[in-house]
Amino acid sequence: MLILFNKPFNVLSQFTDKSIKGQERETLSPYIPVPHLYPAGRLDRDSEGLLLLTDDGKLQARITQPKNKILKTYWAQVEGVPSDDVLGTLRSGVKLKDGTTRPSKARLIPEPEGLWPRNPPIRIRKSVPDSWIELQITEGKNRQVRRMTAAVGHPTLRLIRAQIGDWTLDNLPPGSYRSAT
Repeated sequence: MLILFNKPFNVLSQFTDKSIKGQERETLSPYIPVPHLYPAGRLDRDSEGLLLLTDDGKLQARITQPKNKILKTYWAQVEGVPSDDVLGTLRSGVKLKDGTTRPSKARLIPEPEGLWPRNPPIRIRKSVPDSWIELQITEGKNRQVRRMTAAVGHPTLRLIRAQIGDWTLDNLPPGSYRSAT
């Protein structure tokens, strides 16, 4: 079984929270009532979008193993408007503390159609414009997209994963899921 879930902002990519008592955070449990599923990969609490869940260990490994280089597409709302040089740096690989990222695909895009409002909304600064970029990567270092955009001077304000391999959000509302066929 494979489930496609549109993970809302501020939800952990796990079914239980082992945080300090009294500081419980929202998990997948209220959203996915299907037993014996495990996330195939992770999506940070402050990121939104496509999360795959499966009960098939081999499929989970295929999706998550970096050697398989499955393409993941992200939409990042960033501070400022990245220049062609900045996009070129994102494409060729960005030097981070834990090494240089693999080459990626990066392009400016208009705000994605049908985008749901985020709760809470991102902070808006009147003196600094924002823009959207689409980043396609084949690895999944911790907070990689956010670290890449920050390293080139355009911090991420909002991050949405739109696609993993052939699986897409395809107008799936936040907090909703569907079975993949």
